[in-house]
Amino acid sequence: MRRSQNVRRFLALILSMLLALTAIGRPAMAQSEGPLVLAAASLQEAMTAAADGWAAKGHPRPRISFAASSALARQIEAGAPADMFVSADEPWMDEVQTRGLLRKGTRVSFLTNSLVLVAPRSRTQAITVKPGFPLARALGNGRLAVGDPAAVPAGIYAKQALTRLGVWDSVKDRLAPAENVRAALALVTRGVAPLGVVYGTDARADPGVRVAGTFPASSHAPISYPVALLATSRHRDAEGFRRYLLSAEGKAVFRRFGFGTR
Repeated sequence: MRRSQNVRRFLALILSMLLALTAIGRPAMAQSEGPLVLAAASLQEAMTAAADGWAAKGHPRPRISFAASSALARQIEAGAPADMFVSADEPWMDEVQTRGLLRKGTRVSFLTNSLVLVAPRSRTQAITVKPGFPLARALGNGRLAVGDPAAVPAGIYAKQALTRLGVWDSVKDRLAPAENVRAALALVTRGVAPLGVVYGTDARADPGVRVAGTFPASSHAPISYPVALLATSRHRDAEGFRRYLLSAEGKAVFRRFGFGTR
């Protein structure tokens, strides 16, 4: 009996030691993964390349979740355990900041973009984007693919541009609204929509489309991408990765994919 009790005590001691070691190692294990970045859908190729560049320096590779900036902002407001937010516009970053969810002093606007009208690669006709241009006629019986103008930055910019050019009323009931700009791009690539409004970098990333026309920069608010750390971030690499994105080396990565930098 005594021997059996001693064996049980020994096994209990071993188990408690293992649990203690596990508890000690858990924070280290979490830090062995890179910071979690919530990034606008239009940043897929560029941010992936930036994460690869940071990892090449010996750091844990950042984990990146791509979606519309509006969806990401709502995730943050709901308590998503992320470290960094990169938005495709300033208003959604404003929304998160107003709620006190950003780490003070970390918000920086560092990228710019253009707005273009895209068509399937097989369509060769160019369209001059100017006040009153015949967009509705160019659509034929189809619809215009855009990010949801009620929330998605690319769709908001699109509505601004089409309104200022005087053609919004002619197409507002002929939209194919998508959950993010890449989903809008895919509608054109697959031939579901004959035309779409996306960022210049999106058109560059997809060989299935061509730029049919470019919107004047004066037709919409400046397209600006801010980055910031979240107030709840505790990852030791988060600030380092943010600084890397803002460095000359990091910005060079984004320029390679067609973004403008500040």
